Order: sequence, then C-alpha cells, then structure tokens
Amino acid sequence: MRKLIAISVALFFVFGVLIALNPGETQARVTFVTIGTGGITGVYYPTGGAIAKMINKKRKIYNIRATVESTGGSVFNINAVLAGDLTFGICQSDRQYQAWHGLAEWKHRGPQKKLRSVFSIHPESVTLVAADDAGIKTIQDLRGKRVNIGNPGSGQRQNAIDALTNAGIDYKKDIIAENAKAAEAPGLLQDGRIDAFFYTVGHPSGAIKEATAGRRKVHFVPITGLDKLLAKYPYYARAYIPIKFYPSATNKEDVPTFGVKATLVTSADVPDKIVYAITKEVFDNFETFKKLHPAYSVLTKESMLEGLTAPLHPGAVKYFKEVGLLK
Repeated sequence: MRKLIAISVALFFVFGVLIALNPGETQARVTFVTIGTGGITGVYYPTGGAIAKMINKKRKIYNIRATVESTGGSVFNINAVLAGDLTFGICQSDRQYQAWHGLAEWKHRGPQKKLRSVFSIHPESVTLVAADDAGIKTIQDLRGKRVNIGNPGSGQRQNAIDALTNAGIDYKKDIIAENAKAAEAPGLLQDGRIDAFFYTVGHPSGAIKEATAGRRKVHFVPITGLDKLLAKYPYYARAYIPIKFYPSATNKEDVPTFGVKATLVTSADVPDKIVYAITKEVFDNFETFKKLHPAYSVLTKESMLEGLTAPLHPGAVKYFKEVGLLK
C-alpha cells in the first residue's frame, strides 16, 4: 500500500512539473512577434508602436506578444523579415517593388519571392530641406552643395538619388553627398555641417520639426518636373508638404514634391493566424488607429490595399474577404 502511495505521489509530482514546463491545455503558448520600423523620430516607429499596442491589448485572445524595433529602414526590414529575424517590417512601396522584382539592392540576389504584403499605411513625401543661407531655391541649386542623401540601406537614399537623377544631377560628382541617417540630418543642418538634406517621411515628422525649429532658418525646396520620373517608376506619385505642420519654416505655401507609401510586409513563412490577427486589429479599430498620428488622417480602408507589389499574405486575404474589401 505504501509503495502504491509513493508511486502515485511521484507520478503526481512529475505530471505537475510537466504542466508547469509545458502549460498545454491550461494555457496556450505565447507567440512573440517583432515589428521592424525605422528611426525613432520618423513615422515608422510610432506606426509600429501603434500596431503592437493594438495586438497586445488582445494578447489573452490571440496569445501574441508584439514588440517594436528601431532599425535602419526599408531595406534592412525587408531582408530581416525574409531571414526570419523580424516577423513584420515597415518599408516604402518602392523598396517592396524592387525586392519583389530583384532590382536595386536585390539585383544580384534575384526576386525575393517569399516577401508578402499585409497592407499599406500612410503616404510619404520626398522632402528636401535646405538652409536659407545656403542659396538653394530649386533642386538645381544643390550643385556643389553638401547634401545628406541618407544612409545605405534606407529607402530615402534611393528616392534622393532618383530625384537628383531626374534633375540631371549626378550625386557622385555634382554634389558633396553625405550618408548620415535621417535622424542625424536636422542636427547636421543646424550645426552648419550640411546645406540641405533629403528625407522621405510622412508628415508631420518630429525630425522635420526639429530641423525647422533651430536658430538657422530653413525652408522646403520644391521638387517639380516629374513627368518622366512618374512614367518610369509606377510606385511614385505626386505629393505635397503641408506647411501648416511647420510654422517655423520660411515657406508660405504648401510645397510640391513626389512620394511613396509606407507598407507593412512579412514573409510567406509567417503563420496565417498571426497575420490575420494583426490585420483584424488594425482594421477593426480603424478610426482609433487613424487618431494615433496626424499622418494617418488621410487614410481610408480601401487606400490601405493600394501601393502593394508583393502578393498579399493569406492571413490578410482571409480578413479582407471577410469584411468585403476583397472579393
């Protein structure tokens, strides 16, 4: 009898340990996902934070815990998603196009066919900021000037190169190109170490506000003559910079330019249920999401399915069909 009791106690103890180590039926295992964004002063970082906040509120329902990582931007995020180092990444629509088709940074690696779209987010304008004392009124005036075009691996760098090339300017010969990150550019401009910088960003932007609020007076330079550029690259569209967001800039009117869209991407290897949950929380709480940042004010649910090149992930497709956004 004592032997039977001892065996029963031992089995009970072992079973209890197994339950503790592997909750199984009592509690589903939590899945951790990471969202790659960009610099903390841009719109990508708060966008990732807003998405993570929404899904974390429902962690008891979805058993998903989301975190946000500040990264080097679009190219880094796409590569990290495809490598499995990030679950989701925010990237410019042009970079998504290039990765899917095996262009630009992916030219030697070929088309990235595991890339999947989830949805697009806010529009992003190619923003050219210049110091008033640098004598830069048009993009042509950048010749011979010290201009930050962005760090390698960022989406904005290629946008800057495209803008310069469209204007007949060779960034390797005609300007003194700096390669600093976008978050560093406002300080460099105010310190007099550069004359101007490009930044592809949604407005309003903390970095742009920093650039316009210093002692050195600055303005936005219009980027026009875009017909050939827009015909060549289908992911670009005309845009403008709303001056109401930057009262310290010396411009008096909204400034014409061009831009892309921020998009959320993932890998074909990510389970459908995770992508479905992320998509559902953003779209089911659409009005709340729009209020999280002024850059989202122009969003519509329909527009968030535009600007996507890679195929939609099946998890996103499932939700969009449920609510009638896709047939």
